[in-house]
Amino acid sequence: MESIKHLFAQKLLEVKAIKLQPNDPFTWASGWKSPIYTDNRKTLAYPELRSFVKQELVHLIHEEFPEANAVAGVATGAIAQGALVADELLLPYCYVRPKPKDHGMGNQIEGTIPEGAKVVVVEDLISTGGSSLKAVDALRKAGFEVVGMVASYTYGFPVAEEAFKAANLKLVTLSDYEHTTAIAAKTGYIKEEDLAVLAEWRKSPSTWKQENK
Repeated sequence: MESIKHLFAQKLLEVKAIKLQPNDPFTWASGWKSPIYTDNRKTLAYPELRSFVKQELVHLIHEEFPEANAVAGVATGAIAQGALVADELLLPYCYVRPKPKDHGMGNQIEGTIPEGAKVVVVEDLISTGGSSLKAVDALRKAGFEVVGMVASYTYGFPVAEEAFKAANLKLVTLSDYEHTTAIAAKTGYIKEEDLAVLAEWRKSPSTWKQENK
């Protein structure tokens, strides 16, 4: 699994689904300053990489959540990945909106899966875990048993780890921030001295500030 985490991190950097700029930070929609920007949807544009993500998420489900008999994707980033995984597993599929629609049937869960199904949730990116766990809560309230979550990537924020622990939900990911920074330093994408800056950001991303040099 460790080699997969390094390999996938390298692939994400190669297609620029992840960008690291410790000395020229990005500004997230939340207003946070960040040395990393992630857009895993870029993987959908590359057939071999798209297949790699699908197959590795399927392997995680087989290994960690073999009891799952339905798949749910988290809108919007994981709708496509979730559908690909469900198709490979030949399982029923739905996706979960951030909130119920304000028109039509007012659905939050789109699609039909068996009543009382054991659901594995597919997500693309875990930051604070808030939106991911809202989807889990919606599924649980609808009477489904959520057996766990698989995701392409996590920043590994302490706040997210605590949130998943409080929700009593196991999360397994293909790669993470720690493996990304390690492979980025090894390949010369960043400098060794940048690792300390990158580590500081993850400790407290909401308060971290890095002045441009």
